[in-house]
Amino acid sequence: MSDKKVLKPSAAHPITVAPNAARVVVTVGGKVVADSANALTLREANYPPAQYIPRADVDFDLLERTEHSTYCPFKGDASYYSIRTGDGVAENAVWTYEAPHDAVAEIKDHVAFYPTKVDAIEER
Repeated sequence: MSDKKVLKPSAAHPITVAPNAARVVVTVGGKVVADSANALTLREANYPPAQYIPRADVDFDLLERTEHSTYCPFKGDASYYSIRTGDGVAENAVWTYEAPHDAVAEIKDHVAFYPTKVDAIEER
């Protein structure tokens, strides 16, 4: 049993998850790391929207799992990946909630990218 606090989205801290009608393409070091017509947009309180991309649309050959992890009381435990390209490594640039809390269950089997650690996250 976990002693981690679990919070539910509310009017004070809203979270929505919705399909993104655009194609989402993520590039790093000139390489396409993700390309999806099935991304989900998660909007949480006052944070910038995050694009969650299905794992099937991500080039995992470029990713390396790390030991880094974080916890969000609204979403759950996050695991991280670094991105390796010919130009180097973007450390802990990708996160995923492998067993998200029920309120955001849709993001299971999806990953998200830190905009500051990739070249671009484009909606086309």
